[in-house]
Amino acid sequence: MLEKVRDLPGENLDRAAYHADFARESDRLTGIIWKLERAQRFREPHDPSWQALMAGDWPAALRVFEDERPALRTDAQANADRGTPVRRLRIIEYPISAYVQWEMQSFRVLAEEGFELRVLKASEVDELEHSAPLPEVVVIAEQILYEVRYDADWTPIGARRINDEDAAKRAAIEISELYERGEPLLDFFHREIAPLPAPKL
Repeated sequence: MLEKVRDLPGENLDRAAYHADFARESDRLTGIIWKLERAQRFREPHDPSWQALMAGDWPAALRVFEDERPALRTDAQANADRGTPVRRLRIIEYPISAYVQWEMQSFRVLAEEGFELRVLKASEVDELEHSAPLPEVVVIAEQILYEVRYDADWTPIGARRINDEDAAKRAAIEISELYERGEPLLDFFHREIAPLPAPKL
């Protein structure tokens, strides 16, 4: 199913509409929120940490993530209380891109504050990528399916909401199976990311 997501009909939502729709549905539904992240290079121009990174200030970029800890801890607890835990699977290619190295610093804080994240090597999804890399996908409670969308420079621009509950369920099952094969984020981080020097973009 995952490799077919791009071909399914859906409703285009801009960035604000996607975030509002996601918030509304995740408040309404109970169940796991799955997120599959595949691409290795994005741009996050609205993120203060990304702005610091682009300015060449790696310590400032890391401080932004550290400052987010209290809010993230609250979010993780709220998700657990609501019955909507978030489980993210990050596909990794080698060599590690500067973007992924930066993102992993954020993921480390997320994992330490209660979010569930795992990492899987790109070679582990070869059998699912016959014609193209897997899309960026979010599934809420096996009912709501989004294909997250980006422009040509890989800047987030929203998502397509795919109103096909069977497709959502099948996508959630496939992501969960990949997730089970993944490595816990913190194990990967301390072995592969922590020793790296500051990235240069």
